[in-house]
Amino acid sequence: MNDLEREIEESRARLDETIDQIQGRLSVPNIVDEMLGNARKVPQLASVYDGALDAVRRNPVPVLLIAAGVGMLFSRMAKETERRRTQVSAARVDAIATDAVRDYDPDGPAARPVHDPLEKTEI
Repeated sequence: MNDLEREIEESRARLDETIDQIQGRLSVPNIVDEMLGNARKVPQLASVYDGALDAVRRNPVPVLLIAAGVGMLFSRMAKETERRRTQVSAARVDAIATDAVRDYDPDGPAARPVHDPLEKTEI
């Protein structure tokens, strides 16, 4: 049993090491470095990359402000999208939970009036 437990622990240690290596490769700085390195290898993109890097080095504050503004814009758009999803979900739940009258849907089945089958019909 001790050999089996030792093998399991060794296997877990190797798995942990592999996961750590994968996480290191997938970190944001490593991905950005890899993308920029690939961009420099392409002759058409190398000049654009060098020009953009030079502009950032000459004007770091405006570039930082622009990046912050774009980040805030994306954040606001994401919050607005989430708010809309929440409203739509809440409206659906309310309609289902309360058996609310729904708008006319020409593609949906026709609503039939509910009649009590034991009700007398007078002629």
